[in-house]
Amino acid sequence: MGRQIGFSTLAEQLASVQPLAQDRPGIPDGDYAVRLGKAVELCAARDIDALVIGAGSSLRYFSGVPWKASERPVLLVLRAGAEPVMLCPAFERGSLLDCLRIPCALALWEEHEDPCAALADLLHGRKRVALDPELPFRIAGAVAALVEGAAFESAAPVIDALRMVKSAAEIAVLRYAMTLTLQVHRHVAAAMRPGVRASEVRRFIDQAHRRMGADNGASFAAVQFGQATAFPHGIGGDQILRDDELVLVDCGCQIHGYHADITRTYVCGMPGSRQREIWDIERRAQQVVFDAVKPGVPCGALDDAVRGFLADSGLGPGYHLPGLPHRTGHGIGLDIHEAPYIMGGDRRPIEVGMCFSDEPMIVVPDIFGVRLEDHIHVSEAGPCWFSQPAVSITQPFDEK
Repeated sequence: MGRQIGFSTLAEQLASVQPLAQDRPGIPDGDYAVRLGKAVELCAARDIDALVIGAGSSLRYFSGVPWKASERPVLLVLRAGAEPVMLCPAFERGSLLDCLRIPCALALWEEHEDPCAALADLLHGRKRVALDPELPFRIAGAVAALVEGAAFESAAPVIDALRMVKSAAEIAVLRYAMTLTLQVHRHVAAAMRPGVRASEVRRFIDQAHRRMGADNGASFAAVQFGQATAFPHGIGGDQILRDDELVLVDCGCQIHGYHADITRTYVCGMPGSRQREIWDIERRAQQVVFDAVKPGVPCGALDDAVRGFLADSGLGPGYHLPGLPHRTGHGIGLDIHEAPYIMGGDRRPIEVGMCFSDEPMIVVPDIFGVRLEDHIHVSEAGPCWFSQPAVSITQPFDEK
């Protein structure tokens, strides 16, 4: 087995970065029409006669428009018995049409006009309106005050029900993104030698993702050494790697807005007995989660299973440390954290098409932490890995 850690430099690895040798998948236009149709069906089943989606990941999911929320509202309005409408600033019309991937009417407002009043006009006569839970209160509150006789509620049950079950096209895009980020991880590990700075590694992660064709470089990059690995999201300062320290690298990218998110923990040098022991428990814990995934099983059962295993291994119980301080996993898609959430008490049943992380991190307070994070998608045949898990504390990648 070839050496995977510390045999090169960041400069050498950056020079060797190549785009993936496979076609970049995408989301067909027809998928957006399917999503809209399902949203209309779910709304009808709940007696909702209007659905309002704000700028952000859900707007992109339903319309292809990749805009973020700002002080100028851009909204998709679905109404029973009517065609979809996009409410948008008039001066943005051309830019909107350039990225819009659904047929719909446009409701344009000028800068001096009140967009909430325009939205209220679209909702006139509607009795039950579901609002995107990410919609700012300054919009949601204003429109609720302007529409007489309407009951307002969260659209989360409709949005989450659709977004958390991925199509074949979405799974292909997520797999491509994960494959890209896993390759960046390989380049990082190859250059992880004593003396390297965390800031250098973060910069490399962004540059490597850009060279490989990610949407906007790395969407995030967490690099932690030694004691800093005991803090799930790190601590301040620019750490310098030393011999025999643990390295935790958590990074990802976006492809067509869909996220990758992979973590590897390994040792730079020779692992100590406690480092090896905790790493091995962490890897087995990850497998416990994977083995518990079955359609129909509650999401919380996965968290229960892994905490039971950790307790049997002398860790925890519950959230007590040394042990697992947070939930076991999170859904992934157009948001890096989205439904479903793999945590205790969640009775939502696992469904075919769900995609979520498997990352039951183990923290030994103030000493070190080990997190291995790979993602799962649920098929008819059971769980499938997006990225093959690590092999050992000195072999962070499966060579098969």
